[in-house]
Amino acid sequence: MILSDLKILEEIEKGTILIEPFRKECLGTNSYDVHLGKYLGCYKDRVLDSKVHNKVDLFEIPLDGYVLQPGILYLGVTEEYTETHKHVPFLEGKSSTGRLGIDIHATAGKGDVGFCNTWTLEISCTQPVRIYRGMSIGQLLYFLVEGEIETLYNKKPNSKYSKRTVKPVESMMWKNKF
Repeated sequence: MILSDLKILEEIEKGTILIEPFRKECLGTNSYDVHLGKYLGCYKDRVLDSKVHNKVDLFEIPLDGYVLQPGILYLGVTEEYTETHKHVPFLEGKSSTGRLGIDIHATAGKGDVGFCNTWTLEISCTQPVRIYRGMSIGQLLYFLVEGEIETLYNKKPNSKYSKRTVKPVESMMWKNKF
């Protein structure tokens, strides 16, 4: 079950959902709009290796925007820091973003209960498109969880994306054993 706008507000009041900064005008019927932060990153190497720590060049999006190019994976970040202690957060693109040919995540749209951070975006585009920091880039939806949670994501000793940041975070696949 997806939380409604009033239920999201109720959960914010209870402290089970945190959105910073929170702007009421960004609250939809059953979602919350998130915005593109000021940092983007691109991997330094064209060929990525899942067993090594692939380095990223980070840069600030200029005030007059930045033109994304097809065939490049950009790592972006949301302006919003979020905490979700009782629900499963899902990050989805907005239809207005999709209609510009922008995808905001390759596969990682679901957060875990206990995820506390900004959201790294895996941005790609179908044709060149200018983006701006602060633009509405996606929306968070919150789903109910049935049953108790044994260990929240931010309490797991092996959670790889728990360090609070305002910058996009590169893949930490290299920390896995395989």
